[in-house]
Amino acid sequence: MEERTIFHKILDRELPSTILYEDDDVLVIKDIHPQAPLHLLFIPKRFVQSLAHLTPETEDLPGLLIKKARAFGKEKGIADYKLMFHVGKYTLVPYLHLHFLSDAALDS
Repeated sequence: MEERTIFHKILDRELPSTILYEDDDVLVIKDIHPQAPLHLLFIPKRFVQSLAHLTPETEDLPGLLIKKARAFGKEKGIADYKLMFHVGKYTLVPYLHLHFLSDAALDS
């Protein structure tokens, strides 16, 4: 079994977070150390450590996260944003997640 990360604990509701969206596949929260006025994290509910650790069973996750981020931006009227994955030394949490950064304000 993998070591439980902060994202495991957030998904299991053991730690508080500001949840902006959730469905059967993804949880979207505000980043607690924002690097932009709007900095969200799209976290899949299926665990994989990073892009470098994808398997045939998890290779759909990056595309799923991008699709969910695009739909979220469209629904919220956010046309300009940056999406980022971090791998290896560039990640603080060894759990695949997508950063959604924008200068836009989130109305609701």
